[in-house]
Amino acid sequence: MAFETITFSQQSGIATLMLNRPQVMNALNTQMRAEITQALGSIGEDVRCVVMTGAGAGFCSGQDLSDAAAAGDIEGTLRREYEPMLRAVIECRAPVIAAVNGVAAGAGANLALVADVVIAVESAYFTQAFTKIGLIPDAGGTWILPRLVGNARAMGMMLFADKIPARQAADWGMIWQAVPEAEFVETVQDRARHLAQGATSAFLSVRRAVRESGANDFAAQLELEAELQGQAGRSADFREGVAAFLQKRAPKFTGR
Repeated sequence: MAFETITFSQQSGIATLMLNRPQVMNALNTQMRAEITQALGSIGEDVRCVVMTGAGAGFCSGQDLSDAAAAGDIEGTLRREYEPMLRAVIECRAPVIAAVNGVAAGAGANLALVADVVIAVESAYFTQAFTKIGLIPDAGGTWILPRLVGNARAMGMMLFADKIPARQAADWGMIWQAVPEAEFVETVQDRARHLAQGATSAFLSVRRAVRESGANDFAAQLELEAELQGQAGRSADFREGVAAFLQKRAPKFTGR
């Protein structure tokens, strides 16, 4: 599968999706959004973790402001192009790590934040830059940010458009981990291997349980946990996990 604005490769159960327009800090245009959507929708059962990152010095600077067609129909672009791309991330059949290697701005920040896990190099920062050009945060930002950092911090980020360094983002609970540059690549690889060698179906059930918890009361969440745990208890990975524990060996999960 040939792409022009991203690269997409697969090895040892890990798919790597790299935004590849470094000359514009990987700004999102129509073609890139379509290619991200297509790539994530194409993965098979052999992929058990996806790493999404950026080429060059940045992760993603957000919408390509030179894209006149998108600027002329912002609402239509969000509905036709951004929504399918974001759904492809949150509905991906494997856990998604956003490896934020530099600036993540505007829609680029929110593309990272909808991933299951965000690991950022310490020199990276996140910014909701929309109000600087008279827009509101989109690409899911008004949904995800209050849930990650609370209304007060989300409002401050959106109104003032401050740059939030990766270490501060980790302290706020906006991302999982901020890592020194010398350790960044190895840390991402280690985390990706952990997911690729783990109980994939259980990981995806954890994702569903966490995401649905915000709309559930306690009783409904207990019901959902029982349903998902019942499915996990019937899985081959559960049987393997118990056998490995009893035999005092490392489990060999298949993701099923």
